[in-house]
Amino acid sequence: MKWQARVAVLVVIVSISAARADTSQTNSDTAKQQQTDAQAGAQLKQVPGSTRQYTQAQIDDYYAAPDWFPDQHPPMPELVARGDGGKVLACASCHLASGLGHPESANLSGLPQAYLERQLAEYKDRSRFEPSPMHVMAAAMSEQDMQEVSAYFAYLPAMASSRVQEANTVPKTVIHPTLRMRQVAQDGGMEPINGRLIEVPESAERVEMRDPNAGFVAYVPHGSIAQGQLLATEGGGRTIPCMACHGVQLKGTSDVPRLAGLSPDYVLRQLQAFKSGDRHGAQALLMKSVVDNLTVADMIAISAYVGTLDPSPK
Repeated sequence: MKWQARVAVLVVIVSISAARADTSQTNSDTAKQQQTDAQAGAQLKQVPGSTRQYTQAQIDDYYAAPDWFPDQHPPMPELVARGDGGKVLACASCHLASGLGHPESANLSGLPQAYLERQLAEYKDRSRFEPSPMHVMAAAMSEQDMQEVSAYFAYLPAMASSRVQEANTVPKTVIHPTLRMRQVAQDGGMEPINGRLIEVPESAERVEMRDPNAGFVAYVPHGSIAQGQLLATEGGGRTIPCMACHGVQLKGTSDVPRLAGLSPDYVLRQLQAFKSGDRHGAQALLMKSVVDNLTVADMIAISAYVGTLDPSPK
C-alpha cells in the first residue's frame, strides 16, 4: 500500500508541475501577444497625401480625432476635435474632420445647419432613436454647443465617399467588432447578393486609420438604380417623389437635407427607421407617409440611386 500512496503523491506532483508549466506557457503567450499588439499600436501610420503621422492608439482615441488634412477645413470647434473628455466624444472621431463619416455613422458634410441642430435636439429628447452614443452626447450638449458643431459641419463642402455597383454576387463579409462596420471577410469568397444592400470599404486599412479619402462601395441588386430613379423622381405610384421636398437633383434646401451622395447603407437605415417609428420627430413624421408603402427592395433602390448623385452645389 505504501508504494501505491507514493505513486499517488508522485502523480499529484507531476500534475501540479504540468499545470504550472501550462499556466506559465499561457502567460508567456499572452505577454507576447500583448507586446505584439503594443508594438503594432505604437507604429506610426500615414495615409496617402498627408504629412501627418499617428499611432493606431492615437487614431482610436475618441477624445482626439486624427486630423490628416488640416488645411482642407476651417479650425474645428473643441467638441468636434476633442469632445469634452466625458460624455461627449470628439465628433470628428466618427464623422471625421471632413464630415464624410462612414456608413455606420453619417456623412454630415454640407448639410443645413438648421437640420443638424434639429437632429441633435431630437437625439436629446429621443424622438430620433438608434443604438449609438448620440443620445448621451446630445443630452450633455448645450444649445450653444449644438450651434457651433452644426455650423462647422454645415460649412464644409458636400462630398460623397461611396460608389454604387450593381451585382449578382458580393464578397463575403463580417461585422468589425469595434468599428461597427461591415468589412470583406479575410478568408475571401463570394456569395449571392440575395436582394441585399452590402456596403464595404475599398480599403479596410485606410478606413481604420480614419482616412477621409478612403472610399466605400455599395453593392446592390441589378436594376436597383433605375428603379430608384423612378421612385425618387416620379414616385412610381407608391410614394411621393423625393425631389418634392429634397430639391432639384436631391441636393437639399435651406433646412431639408440633401440625399445626393449620401451612403446608401445610411439612407436605407433611415428609411427603415422612418417606417418603424424609430425616427418620430416633428419633421420625421412627414416621412411616414412617404415610406409606408415602400418595400425593402424599394428602399434599397432609392438608397442606391441617391448614392450615385453628385452632391456638390453646382
